[in-house]
Amino acid sequence: MPFHLHPRISTLIAAGAGPSGSPGFAGLRRGDPAGLRAVLDHGLAQMSALPPTPGVTARTYRTTAEDGTPLRLRWYTRDGTTPGSAVVHLHGGGMIAGSADLYEPLVRTYVAWTGVPFLAVDYRLAPGAAVGVPAGDAFAGLRWARANAGDLGIDPARIAVMGDSAGGGVAAATAILARNAGIPIARQILIYPMLDDRNLIPNRHLTAEPTIFSYDFNFTAWRAVLGDIHGTDAVPAIAAPARNTDFADLAPAYIEVGELDIFRDEDVDYARRLWAAGVSTELHVHPGLPHAFDVLLIGDEAGERHKTERVRVLHDL
Repeated sequence: MPFHLHPRISTLIAAGAGPSGSPGFAGLRRGDPAGLRAVLDHGLAQMSALPPTPGVTARTYRTTAEDGTPLRLRWYTRDGTTPGSAVVHLHGGGMIAGSADLYEPLVRTYVAWTGVPFLAVDYRLAPGAAVGVPAGDAFAGLRWARANAGDLGIDPARIAVMGDSAGGGVAAATAILARNAGIPIARQILIYPMLDDRNLIPNRHLTAEPTIFSYDFNFTAWRAVLGDIHGTDAVPAIAAPARNTDFADLAPAYIEVGELDIFRDEDVDYARRLWAAGVSTELHVHPGLPHAFDVLLIGDEAGERHKTERVRVLHDL
């Protein structure tokens, strides 16, 4: 039987949810990172419609990247809760779009649901950022959280990295950097992560249904991120984690992806390679769901199961 898009998602996309509702979507061309940034940021701004989160407090901090560049951090806590765990969160947007500010409604929602504090890292974006910079910035955020664990009221051994889409890829790369540096991470929580720059040939079963993140988007984003080394053997694992060849001793993983997401196969393969290296990995592939399904379904009855799973994973840190 053919795949079928979840009816609620189909209705939302038809009503303009996601990038197709952007004024620049119709004229967007493959290979135009500035145009894609505008389209993606317009779509991400729709998260401002998420329900308010009274009782969640945000503070701004600063740290410094390895090359000396100042980085902005946002620390979110729920009033009256000190679980001891924490999450370093990396936003999505193809590594060419998005920001901690655009993702603030979603991060606040996670904190309100769980009471687990989140540190949002405003990492630098392509094409201005050099290859590997997003992961390096995220790693700087992780190191800052560990160095300030006492003041923040958290246990350094209970810090996870988390992100969705490109943020999931940056989180996976951060886990590689942490392993290489001998820094333990409680978990890498990868939500439909963008992992492989070689995923460019359309799968006809996936292109038959409306999508949130297309193969043309993927090409444009990876080309901006990697430049002339895109698709070559010179691409490092900290830029495209699917290029990693050593999965031993990486942090335990939690991976979610929809079966209609163009990242499905690379995400399933990443889980398989983690398992092959003896890394505990929980994998969920959700029938009938595309990229960004979780955000689209927040507040909808159809999204309650996914909310329950996220809350469980975050409470387990």
